[in-house]
Amino acid sequence: MLRYALKRGFSLIISLAVASLVIFFVIEIAPGDPASFMLGINAEPDTVAALRAELGLDQGKLQRYLAWVGGMLQGDFGMSYTYRTPVAGMIADRMWVSLPLALYALALSTLIAFPAGIYAAARRGKAGDMAVMGATQLGVAVPNFWFAMILVLVFAINLRWFGAGGFAGWDDGLGTALHSLTLPAIALALPQAAILARVMRSALLDILGEDFMRTARAKGLTRRQALWRHGLRNAMIPVLTIIGLQFSFLLAGAIIIEQVFFLPGLGRLVFQAISSRDLIVVESVVMILVFAVITVNFLVDLAYALVDPRLRSRT
Repeated sequence: MLRYALKRGFSLIISLAVASLVIFFVIEIAPGDPASFMLGINAEPDTVAALRAELGLDQGKLQRYLAWVGGMLQGDFGMSYTYRTPVAGMIADRMWVSLPLALYALALSTLIAFPAGIYAAARRGKAGDMAVMGATQLGVAVPNFWFAMILVLVFAINLRWFGAGGFAGWDDGLGTALHSLTLPAIALALPQAAILARVMRSALLDILGEDFMRTARAKGLTRRQALWRHGLRNAMIPVLTIIGLQFSFLLAGAIIIEQVFFLPGLGRLVFQAISSRDLIVVESVVMILVFAVITVNFLVDLAYALVDPRLRSRT
């Protein structure tokens, strides 16, 4: 297991190094100059040059890349061009919204998908299976921002059970903060739950046809007992893959939902930074999100080895 983990850890480091190069140079070649954008089109060239020197934009790209990476390794992401505040502090403040929202949505998605997928697999071809598959097809087809608007219309405007937007903050208590994140989390979770339920059903149906499942049934186990004791664990490999990808999506891809609910998360921060050409913020936030995606994939690989010992023996 240790050798397997070290091998995956080395791949993680290489992936992060390549990602940092791609992120930095792709953003750097984007058209537009942050200094000119900040000062306006009527700014004098000397003033623009002075601001570029102050922001460090007059240095070579390689020098700026090495300084950026070196700072990140020490927890220093630089200074925002627009707000003139440390980027690390801005990311930390927004992370306390985006990360709990992603975890909340992932928990809801899993709680919905697992029972639905198992129920559908256990009743293959019956009315319950068709009802679950029909609901999941609808969940996959409808975008999450539409779910978000329907939730706001029903539960915020008509029933007044939740607020239409904004984040109360953790200082007001855990319950109040989670209450303000509930509608966004549901809007994010429903499409992901539909995908996960379909994957769970498909994986279980594949497992039910294996020889070891027929052996378990021959030894006297009922279909339900064989499903829970032997089928579920062996079906977890594709399910863990989807869960890992979903967490990455929920953390990095919630920009639209954060806009709909006016949440001060990483998605809105990236959107605002792009609008103001605040390159250092864009680079740093995207790198954090890429780090989260790669790290989650690394943890999923370790989870594979825990679920299926055959993977450890191959390394």
